[in-house]
Amino acid sequence: MHIALLAPLPPEQNGIADYAGHLKQALQKLGVQISTPLAGIGNDPHEAERHVAQIHWQGIDLVHAELGGGRLAEFHALRALRQRFAHLPLTATVHDPERLVWRRASLPWPLSIAGKLPSPLPQVATVLSDPLCLHEERQVARGMTRLVTLTHAGSAALRERMGLAQAQMAVIPHGNLDIAPLPLPPLEPLRLLYFGFIYRGKGIEDLLDALADCISAQPALRERVRLTLAGGSEPEMAFGPSGSYLDELRERIGQLGLIGSIDWQLDLPAEQIAPTIQAHHVMVLPYRESSKLKLLGKLRGTSGALSWAVACGRGAITSDARSFAEEVAHGNGMIFPQGDVAALSQALSTLCANPELARTWADRAASLAKERVWSRTAERFRQLFELACEGDN
Repeated sequence: MHIALLAPLPPEQNGIADYAGHLKQALQKLGVQISTPLAGIGNDPHEAERHVAQIHWQGIDLVHAELGGGRLAEFHALRALRQRFAHLPLTATVHDPERLVWRRASLPWPLSIAGKLPSPLPQVATVLSDPLCLHEERQVARGMTRLVTLTHAGSAALRERMGLAQAQMAVIPHGNLDIAPLPLPPLEPLRLLYFGFIYRGKGIEDLLDALADCISAQPALRERVRLTLAGGSEPEMAFGPSGSYLDELRERIGQLGLIGSIDWQLDLPAEQIAPTIQAHHVMVLPYRESSKLKLLGKLRGTSGALSWAVACGRGAITSDARSFAEEVAHGNGMIFPQGDVAALSQALSTLCANPELARTWADRAASLAKERVWSRTAERFRQLFELACEGDN
């Protein structure tokens, strides 16, 4: 089987590139031939359409795309492919359901004029043009052979918003590396970890505030709990630059009196990710849903960081944003209402009072990790591709 993969790939620094790179390697190990016809064009939708028009697609059995993260090149390539080849099997993993891409490459005239005007006029123009964007997304979605989501909540949301048939849908949980299990470190001090790209909108401020409240209520915890902020500090951004966000976090940490309780591990090399996660007891992901995106729909994706927690056999405390509740519903963690600092503080206090919870969550995460290794995940994709090529709709 020869698959054309439309996706960002490493060394691009974003979660979807990491995901696509692992999927590509795992499929190749199963004997699937992979081509990457859009390699090197970046996120240029017009260049993607030009490539589709110029490339000879003979010998390609199926085209699979990774959609999400604010990227548009893959979406435009799929649209051009369907227009050119009515019967070519097209599949995609949709990382940010309930939409495919959430925004157009450009605003239609006369709304395009607002793009050069002061805020909030560009944002208002984006909302006004959204019906057109949604129409285009639905056209592409309904022409797809299969659409894969990482969770059942994401699948249901995508199907309803795009108006899709159940036969088009598939759920394949986020794959993870096969990482050798490692016992938890000693339960004191309790080591918490935020891991992921560090930029606004991840709720990191909520985590700092909650930890400060927890320590203020129980001063003895200052010597018994530590938080590490780890991950990429310069990601490819979908919705604006991060600016001096790291400096803002450092200032906030000082104001909260947490300097002695916080460790930093920025821009971890790939080989240090698993050891770093396994050196901690619990990952904490306090994400908030974007207030801007709420005007356009409900984001029901999941998190590559949460997949890393599972892979490394570690539990997680997460907000109820996205589809996180489904991902920690296996006895591998706890959720709290997003943006609720008091609830997050209570969750941290509960864990500190019952540190054995970390061991219970870790055991369940380790079991889940065995089910989701990339070799098994790739096999599920290969089976899906074979059905799509057979025309089993």
